[in-house]
Amino acid sequence: MPDALPSAPAFGSPLPVEAAPEVLAFLARRRSVSAVTLAEPAPSSTQIAELIRLAARVPDHGKLAPWRFVVLQGAAKAAFAGGLDRLAQDRDDATAASKLAKLKTPPLAIAVIAAPRPAAIPEWEQLLSAGAVCTTLTYAALAMGFGANWITDWYAYDPQACALLGLAAHEKVAGFILIGTPREPPLERERPDSAGLTSDWAG
Repeated sequence: MPDALPSAPAFGSPLPVEAAPEVLAFLARRRSVSAVTLAEPAPSSTQIAELIRLAARVPDHGKLAPWRFVVLQGAAKAAFAGGLDRLAQDRDDATAASKLAKLKTPPLAIAVIAAPRPAAIPEWEQLLSAGAVCTTLTYAALAMGFGANWITDWYAYDPQACALLGLAAHEKVAGFILIGTPREPPLERERPDSAGLTSDWAG
């Protein structure tokens, strides 16, 4: 990671559009890291603040910021996972309990909460913006040299789990971004045939 990221530009300052081949090279090899391989060290508090600042620079029609962040680490993260454990036991669902390993293992989780606002901007676009936050946060963590993975799983949708996380009635979990240092490098996986998914509109 660079010693220091550029500070946030002042409002209204010019931001020239420039080629960034290093970004293209990063995207060409970007790979999520399995959550159960993530260990300490996690980003520092300063790095977490920088990651969130970068993630908030996503397209956001209407400048609504229809999302927020919940940082889970240390004892608080363990307590949240313990609450989910109890919910899984109440459901008598061994599969639900086993899926918690992806959340428990990494030292840091940042929950991105979609919080759509009453506005002329359709809710669908606000939810897409929250998804863009998840993507940018994941990419930023990887670009810092950490491993990262975007997951949801049952506890992103279970009403009791959402209440445990402190969500309001209109909010949804867009994703848990799990971050740490990989114990092993991820392997490349099969990728979609982008050409086969692309067509030219002919009118």
